[in-house]
Amino acid sequence: MIEEVQIPVLYQDEHLIIVDKPADVLSVPGRGPDKQDCVISRVINQGFTSAKIVHRLDYATSGLMVIALTPETHKALSLLFQNRKTEKTYEAIIHQCPTEDNGIITEPLRCDWERRPLQIVDYEHGKPSTTHWKILERMANKARVELTPITGRSHQLRVHMQWLGHPILGDHFYAEEDIQKAADRLLLHAKMLSFVHPQTQVPMHFTSAPSF
Repeated sequence: MIEEVQIPVLYQDEHLIIVDKPADVLSVPGRGPDKQDCVISRVINQGFTSAKIVHRLDYATSGLMVIALTPETHKALSLLFQNRKTEKTYEAIIHQCPTEDNGIITEPLRCDWERRPLQIVDYEHGKPSTTHWKILERMANKARVELTPITGRSHQLRVHMQWLGHPILGDHFYAEEDIQKAADRLLLHAKMLSFVHPQTQVPMHFTSAPSF
């Protein structure tokens, strides 16, 4: 059995913790004994025995997550996310360089039921979805971009970048095989998280630099 690597804790108080999720780790347990290792179980094993998940990052995505330590904080943080009272920014490396420097994608998304957990653009049945993007760096055959999701649909950033014609490198769900093989992981990182602390009412702002 592979020894669990500890989840980095960037901030903690009596109400919540901020962690930096590694890539290729589940946020919560999946189905089956082989999918029980996850962020929340590791955090609990690290001594935060009352920890409860508030939001998730995809298995392949790395970066910032807030985890509640009390029922009251869990409820309050969940409402912040539900009511879009948080700010989240991601960084990614995408295939090829868009002509524009920035843009907004508003294609509606829904689950592709026959190929779950994949998502697809569906103008008739999809849910409203909005992503802001801008170029941070242009490179040969790729670009570093900042992605800001206004909505929080499953796989939103990955599907929206695919729709734009610039899938994220290392994306085994939505990219062609050569783009998948261009990186040894999905190059998507949750680099900024801001919200008002639900107990102290102090504005909280956290950043994490991507490792790619």
